[in-house]
Amino acid sequence: MSHADRLYWFVTIFLAIAVIAGGIMLAMQHARNQPVEIALTQPELPEFAGQVYISGAVANPGIYMWHQDDTLEALLLSADVEADADFNRIKIYVLQEGEEQIPQKIDINRAEAWLLEALPGIGRVLAQRIVDYRREHGPFRTIQDLLKVPGIGQQTLGKIKDYITVSD
Repeated sequence: MSHADRLYWFVTIFLAIAVIAGGIMLAMQHARNQPVEIALTQPELPEFAGQVYISGAVANPGIYMWHQDDTLEALLLSADVEADADFNRIKIYVLQEGEEQIPQKIDINRAEAWLLEALPGIGRVLAQRIVDYRREHGPFRTIQDLLKVPGIGQQTLGKIKDYITVSD
């Protein structure tokens, strides 16, 4: 075999190896660039709902029901925030599971009729009578003053006395 023949076989074998190696490299590169289908499932979030106790600079302190789409603003509006409220200092306290809740009392001198309706034995009519009496005669000085409201007797007062308070 002549020197030219050897050179020809060497170049041919080299080119064949280069073509095979290039093909393998292209195949590997092509496999890496194939789109990979990833199916993401939205994790099911628990529905946030419960009770919020609102007190402080509000006209109607107490427990309010809230749902996932409720905003803090909506909850505070429900509690009737007072003009001197400091929105730069809002406290939020989340109870731990099993922790006792602070007992709630409705201030009969500040509560609107709809809130008074939540008291046992107090319906729409009695709630409105309480509000009307308060407007006409001024704030209640003691819980016992509720007996002056038409339709409220000792039995009704006995049902609600643990759930109410009076403020100045």
